[in-house]
Amino acid sequence: MLMGDKVSVEISKELYEKAKKFIEENGGFKDVSELVEFLLSEAISDEAETVGMTPEEEEEVKERLRSLGYI
Repeated sequence: MLMGDKVSVEISKELYEKAKKFIEENGGFKDVSELVEFLLSEAISDEAETVGMTPEEEEEVKERLRSLGYI
């Protein structure tokens, strides 16, 4: 399914449900797609390296990704 400049990505239903629950409990995202796009952007962004995340910030991002089952 293509929507403008976006493409679909498949994830397991279990991971989708975890992400949905995360949004319900923590807010900040309108839906799972927005959360996934944000996390992927953060995980692979060259900008994060350019800005120079501290080791603590990097670990926090990794922990967030682990808690959602992405890594």
